[in-house]
Amino acid sequence: MTRLCAVYGVTRAGYYAWRQRPESAHAAQDRELQRRIQRLFQQHRGTYGSPRIHRALQAEGCAVSRRRVARLMRAAGLRARVVRIYRANPRLHRFYGQHPNRLWTRVATRPNQIWVGDITYLPVVGRWRFLAVVLDQCSRRLLAWTLGRTRDARLTRTVLDAAVRRRRPRAGLVFHSDRGSEYAAQAFRDRLRALGIRQSATRVGTPGDNAHMESFFHSLKAEVVHGARFGTERQLRLALRRYFRYYNHRRLHSALGYRAPVDYESRAA
Repeated sequence: MTRLCAVYGVTRAGYYAWRQRPESAHAAQDRELQRRIQRLFQQHRGTYGSPRIHRALQAEGCAVSRRRVARLMRAAGLRARVVRIYRANPRLHRFYGQHPNRLWTRVATRPNQIWVGDITYLPVVGRWRFLAVVLDQCSRRLLAWTLGRTRDARLTRTVLDAAVRRRRPRAGLVFHSDRGSEYAAQAFRDRLRALGIRQSATRVGTPGDNAHMESFFHSLKAEVVHGARFGTERQLRLALRRYFRYYNHRRLHSALGYRAPVDYESRAA
C-alpha cells in the first residue's frame, strides 16, 4: 500500500480517509441512473443508443441530460448493435416509365396517404426466405408482412391485400416500391388499379428513393437477424412476429419524435 500511495503521490492517511468518505449525492444518482439505463438497454435487446435511452428515461419521468446518459453508457460499455445490410443476389431492375416516382415532390402528412413496400432475404439453415412488407410512410407503422419461398408477384399481392384488409384505404393512396419485377408484374399492377391505388417507383439507380423501407430492413436485420441462427421457418416466423409487435407498439422512432408508430398514429388521428 505504501508503494501504491507513493506512485500516485498520496499519503496513507489520505487514502484511508477517501475510502471512508461517504458516497456523494452525484455519484449515488449516477449509480441509480446506470441501473435504469442497463434495464432499458436489456429491455430493448441492446438496440437502443443514447438518444433513444434518453427519450425512454424522459418518458419514465426521469429528468436527465442526453450527455449524461451517453457518458454513463460509455462507462458501462453499452453500445447499440448495428449491422450493414447485404442483399443476396442483387438484380438489375427493368425500367417502366409509366410509373414515375410520386414521392419525389410529396410527403405524407397523415396515415394512409402513402404506403411503401419492399422485399428482403432472410436465411433459414442456409436457404433463403423472402419477406415482403408494407409500411405507412407517415407513421412508419408496419401494416402487413408475409414470408414466402419464392419471390414473385403472388408474394407482393398477398401482402398488399393484407394491408388493404387491415386499413381500408380510400382511392388515391400512393403505393411506392422499387422497380423489381414483383411490383412491375401485370397481376400486381392490375390489383393496384382495381383498388384505386396509384403506383410509384424509385428512379433508376437511386435506391435511396425507398429510404423508409431500407431503414426498416436495416433495423430488422440489426435487431433480429444479425448473429441469430434459425433452424426452421417456424422459428423465424416467431421471431418476426415478436419483433413486429415490439416495433409497432414500443420501439421509439427518431423520425416520429421518439414515439412508437401506434402511439404516433393515435395522436395524429
